[in-house]
Amino acid sequence: MNHKKALAAIKAAKEARKERKFSESYDLVINLKNLNVKSNPVKVAVVMPHTTGRSIKVCAFVGQELAEQSKKFCDKTITDFEFASWKGKIKEIKKLAEEYDFFIAQATVMAKMAGTFGKTLGMKGKMPNPKAGQVVPPNANLQQLVERLGKTVSVVARKATNLQCIVGKDSMSDDEVAENIETVYKTVVKALPNEEQNVKKVLLKLTMGKPVIL
Repeated sequence: MNHKKALAAIKAAKEARKERKFSESYDLVINLKNLNVKSNPVKVAVVMPHTTGRSIKVCAFVGQELAEQSKKFCDKTITDFEFASWKGKIKEIKKLAEEYDFFIAQATVMAKMAGTFGKTLGMKGKMPNPKAGQVVPPNANLQQLVERLGKTVSVVARKATNLQCIVGKDSMSDDEVAENIETVYKTVVKALPNEEQNVKKVLLKLTMGKPVIL
């Protein structure tokens, strides 16, 4: 995968789409092979050089040390004093998981948070991911974290052998989308057991368009 190849795919995707009446997103699809995702699921958090072009919503579980920052930079703040009021409210937690794209947690309240929210958020694949920097110390800079999450996509394959994620919008420049494509592809390949030997096909499509092969 290189920049020139990604740009060619973007051009082809534009030509393959129907007449648009709204802003469209670019979806990158990586088809896998020779890999049992049921026994060896693939989950990779990729920080791209540019945003996906869409806004994200972040919910934070914090102690008093980060409460002020969280209320300023995150869309929702749940402090450790409030955890008890969520205990057993499965429907409300499921709704929370659907409403927010990312969840972050202060490390010192992580265990307490997991006891209340962990099972439900885990089933939805929304638990704060330490590898993606979503579990932070009490002196963390949440502004920088939220900005990074705006450039982060989660690429997951647990049942089907397809990895799919948004890599940009048609309002972005072709170069920006191409750079995002390259980053996602290279990061995913490095996470596969046999790297490119596990890649069957790579496709790119716009919301209203047909997929094109990269």
